[in-house]
Amino acid sequence: MSTDTDLSLSSYDEGQGSKFIRKTKETPFVPIGMAGFAAIVAYGLYKLKNRGNTKMSIHLIHMRVAAQGFVVGALTLGMGYSMYKEFWAKPKP
Repeated sequence: MSTDTDLSLSSYDEGQGSKFIRKTKETPFVPIGMAGFAAIVAYGLYKLKNRGNTKMSIHLIHMRVAAQGFVVGALTLGMGYSMYKEFWAKPKP
């Protein structure tokens, strides 16, 4: 029983940087999705000045849809990658 407690307490000893690196190795597409989301938002803010005669609300809706689409696509690819690693790439016993 003490090994379960020791195992759960070891996660509290982990620093922020090492935890982020471990999580990135476990699910590599989540940080890619977050970076893509940030890039699309930055691009949308940059293009906000030169949107022409497009209404502000339409411009914001398009940027939101693009950012959410990128994140959903990255998460879908991540799930496919995880399923591949777990079910097809495992060495057979």
